[in-house]
Amino acid sequence: QVQLVESGGGLVQAGGSLRLACVVSGTIFGINTMDWYRQPPGKQRELVAYITRGGSTNYADSLKGRFTISRDNAKNTVYLQMNSLKPEDTAVYYCRIQTTATDYWGQGTQVTVSS
Repeated sequence: QVQLVESGGGLVQAGGSLRLACVVSGTIFGINTMDWYRQPPGKQRELVAYITRGGSTNYADSLKGRFTISRDNAKNTVYLQMNSLKPEDTAVYYCRIQTTATDYWGQGTQVTVSS
């Protein structure tokens, strides 16, 4: 059974940093893209960033320069480094992987940025 477990969320003051990690376990054949999404309170889930198996990345325009996505293929792990955090970054952050068969989602980790 495939599981995605996010960690690294928490409460941080504005201007601070957090590093999220998402570890993928289970039998998987071919992880392609690994993504981070977030869902702010009362809003729809939105794409934060994604990274391909080859390391190409893409970010939401509003987050470029503050967030960095990376992955360790040997560890089946994707990371999200978040710097200069703002109160509007408060959300539940989810990781998702796209495989040759289907997509999988994690349960999410809460990030709260206080002003």
